[in-house]
Amino acid sequence: MPLTDVAPIEASIDIAAPPARVWGLLSDLRNMPRWSPQCRKTFVRGGPIRQGSKLVNINRRGLLVWPTQSMVTEFVPEQKIAFRIKENWTIWSFTLEPTTDGGTRVVQRREAPKGISDVSVRLTKTVLGGLDEFTTELQQGMNQTLARIKADAER
Repeated sequence: MPLTDVAPIEASIDIAAPPARVWGLLSDLRNMPRWSPQCRKTFVRGGPIRQGSKLVNINRRGLLVWPTQSMVTEFVPEQKIAFRIKENWTIWSFTLEPTTDGGTRVVQRREAPKGISDVSVRLTKTVLGGLDEFTTELQQGMNQTLARIKADAER
C-alpha cells in the first residue's frame, strides 16, 4: 500500500537576478546535474523542454545508481516548472517570484498528492536509510541545489 500521509518538503532562496535570467537557467532541466547533489545526468526526450516533455534522470548516492523517468506537468515561463516522477509519484517544482529589489525568490518543493509508491517506500526503507533520514537528505539537497542555482544566476 502506498504511503499517503506525506508532508511536502520545501526550500527557498532569494537570488539577485531578475526572473527572466533565473528562468533561463532553471527551465532547462538538463542543468540539474550541475546543481543537484543526487542527479548525475538528465536526458530530455523529444525536443525543447515544455509541458508534456519527458525526461530520464540518472541519480546517484554513494555507490547506488538508479534511473527515474519524469514528465513536465507545468511550464509557465518565468513563473513555474514542475515535473512528476513516474516511479515514486512525487511532484517536484520550482516557483519563481519577483522580489521588490528586482531579484527573484525561488521556491523548490516536493509534494506527493497521491502518496508515494509502495515500491519506492520499500526501497527507501531498505536501501536509502529509512524515510526520515532520506527526507532530511532531500531537504538538505534542496538547499544545496538552490545555492548552486543562485551562484549560477548571480555570476
